[in-house]
Formats: sequence, structure tokens, C-alpha cells
Amino acid sequence: MKNSTIFKTYIAFSALYLLILLAGYENLDLFLKPVLIPLLAFGTYFYRSFSTKKALLAALLFSWIGDVILLFADIAEIYFILGLVSFLTAHIIYCALFNKQIKSRVHKNKVTFGIGSLLVAFYLIGMLMVLLPSLGDLKIPVIVYASVISIMLLFAFNGFLVWQTPGNKYIFVGAIVFVISDSILAINKFYAPIERSSFFIMLTYLVAQYLIVVGILKLNPKKAE
Repeated sequence: MKNSTIFKTYIAFSALYLLILLAGYENLDLFLKPVLIPLLAFGTYFYRSFSTKKALLAALLFSWIGDVILLFADIAEIYFILGLVSFLTAHIIYCALFNKQIKSRVHKNKVTFGIGSLLVAFYLIGMLMVLLPSLGDLKIPVIVYASVISIMLLFAFNGFLVWQTPGNKYIFVGAIVFVISDSILAINKFYAPIERSSFFIMLTYLVAQYLIVVGILKLNPKKAE
């Protein structure tokens, strides 16, 4: 099927891109990075229509805009802030998208959800405690962004408890990996340099986006007309 072929192309291009990063040719970002997320968007576009398809495409669009803007983050701080805003928008859309997915289980385990919520809260508090001393004028934007990605993860965890399998697992793992990607980026930029940070940031980011997209599509399977 057309969208399946596009997703395989995404995986192939992502692997090539990551190998190039691992080899140290980060200057090729400008040519390769902007191609990747559009492949996921095209794969989604050629999938059947479903109620949250436009929201998923919008999240990918703002992710792509963030990717492109962050290519210029070394030129001036404003590009980092604009990229942050783009990804913040994408995460907000993901929150709404997760909330609108069809629930296959009416009741969820409240104890499990409570424990998960505490773990997400501990992550948020811990990350902010590490980063705040070195954020300077970016304290408020980073606090807002960290809060939103934590909420996104919480929505994904809630979905994990009530959505059908295997889509619930794809999305939840994707959300976790997305948070890991953003955490590596934040620690590398504000706390301490991480060796081969670009490779690890993009590895986790590309895996996260793929898992979330595939998970959403699995929650909205093709049906016979």
C-alpha cells in the first residue's frame, strides 16, 4: 500500500540520516533533516480518513516547522525560541489528539494512573530542578514547555490504559521517547554538553514521531467499505 511504502522510505532515510550524524557530518542537516517528517505526513495523508487525521497532520506540520527553525538555532537565540514555540504547539495538538481517540475500555485502573501521574510529576520537578539555575531569561518558556510535554506524556499514559492494543503501546512508548529526546536536548543546551548529542536527540525524536503516528493509525484501522 502507498502509505506503507512511504513509512518504509521514512525508516530508510532516517537510518541514513542517523549514520551521517554518527559519522560527524552534522553540516548536512540543512539538506536531510527537512525531508524526514514530511514523509510521515505523506504516509498519514494517504491513509484512510478518520476523525483526528487533520490534527495528526497539524502536529507533524508544526514539528516540521520546529525542525527547520532549529537548524538556525546557532545563529541567534530567537531561532531556538521560535523552534520551542513550534514544538510546544505540536505537543499541545498531540494532547488534544490523544484525548480524542476512541476508548475501548470504559474503566481504567485508577491506582495505576495515580502512580503514573506521580512519576510524570517527579520527572517534571526533577528536570526543572536541574535546569532552572542555568536558564536565565528562558526560565518561563522552558517551564511552560517542560510542563506541556509532561502533560502530553500523561495523556499518552491515560490512553495506554484505555485504548485498544497495540496502538496504545506504540503511542505511549513514542511519548516516552519524545520526552527523552527533549530532555537530552535541554540537558545538552542548558546543563552539560553530551557527546554526540545531535545523534541521540534525532534518534529518539525520529523513533518517537514514527511510533506516535503508527500508533494513531492503528487506533483508526482501515475498514471495509
